[in-house]
Parts: sequence; structure tokens; C-alpha cells
Amino acid sequence: MNKNILQSDALYQYILKTSAYPREHQQLKGLREATEEKYNNSWMILPVDEGLFMSMLLKIMNAKKTIEIGVFTGYSVLNTALSLPDNGKVIAIDMNKEYYETGIPFIKKAGMEHKIDFIHGNAMQALNDLIANGKEMGSFDFAFVDADKVNYINYHEILLKLVKVGGIIAYDNTLWYGSVVAPEIFTAQYYRDSREALVVLNSFLATDSRIESSLLSIGDGLTLCRRLY
Repeated sequence: MNKNILQSDALYQYILKTSAYPREHQQLKGLREATEEKYNNSWMILPVDEGLFMSMLLKIMNAKKTIEIGVFTGYSVLNTALSLPDNGKVIAIDMNKEYYETGIPFIKKAGMEHKIDFIHGNAMQALNDLIANGKEMGSFDFAFVDADKVNYINYHEILLKLVKVGGIIAYDNTLWYGSVVAPEIFTAQYYRDSREALVVLNSFLATDSRIESSLLSIGDGLTLCRRLY
């Protein structure tokens, strides 16, 4: 499956070959290729051009502390770690540790292991634990969400407490392969449920007074939300 929603595949390949692939870190490339070789669902990995965009955004923000919900093999986590200063920190949460273990050798080779804290478990529980800790409220510069779509709106409420004022929450796949305007693309219930959840989320974010937001047509949709208060 191709996440890219550009109508011209040739144009997307031009973007990848001319701009994205030449800038992709060696260990990110290795992890991407290992994921493609090992898993049939390798399409879940963060697109290279989207990763480069996020890397630049993190550097512009001078981000030091981030959180990621949904890790898969760790491409986005490594991409983030590479974008942070040496004392930066990424908290990465996922239910599936086996996938993440695919990325560990590449994370170690990149010298980024010390920046990453992986939490193996339920994301809602992990987020609530961070809040209960009492020290994490408003402490994160950036959050990236690429997990179960039906819970995006629930993650939003908790992340608004964890991300600082002026910080960014990024939601991936918010155009869901273009199905937000073409629901007939999918017949499987899982994809239909995710599509419906994202349609609700997109409408909600557009009117949430606590943030300013922008839905970008990169990959299959990336929504950036800046916390206002």
C-alpha cells in the first residue's frame, strides 16, 4: 500500500529520488530496507519525505523532549532522536515490542540509544502514568501520534496536558489514503472504522480553541496542532 496521496506516482518518485533519499541518514535507510524485507506491512513505516520534514521542524523548534505513540520498527523514533541535541529525550510507546526490536541495531549504530526510552504497553495507560507522575505536565516540546486511529481523539486530550504551551502535537495519516473523501476505497471494517474516527478528529481539531492547526497533504495526511493554552 502506498501512503502517498499525490495523483502522480512519477512526481512522488521524483521527490523521493531528488530530495528525500539523498538526505536520508544511513541508519534510517538501513532500517527502512530491513523493514521492507521483513514485514508485509512495511507500508506502516514513516515516509522518508515526511521524516525529513519532521526533522527540520524539530530543529526549528529547538525541541529537546518528545513523545511518540505508535513506534512500529522505530524509523520515526530514530528520525526524531537524530534531530534532537545530545541531551534530548524521546519517550516511545507501543504495544508490540517485537517490531521495535527490528530497529534497535540501527538505533545503536546511529549512537542514539541513550536518547530513547521505550515503553512496552498500552498507550492510554502509559500516558496516564506520566500525568500521575506529577512531573511531566507541560514538559514535552513535541508529540507524534501514529497508532490506533480510533483513539486519536482520546490521546489528544491527554497530550494537551503533557505538551507545553507553544508545543506541537502531530497526528499522522489524517487523510487516511484519501478515504476521508472516498470512503469506498476500503471494504475491511478496520479501515472503515479508522476512516470514520479520523473524519471526526479532523472536524474536532478544526474547531478546538486550545490549538491552532494545519492539515498537510504529505504522506496520507499530517496534522500539526500547536497548543495555545
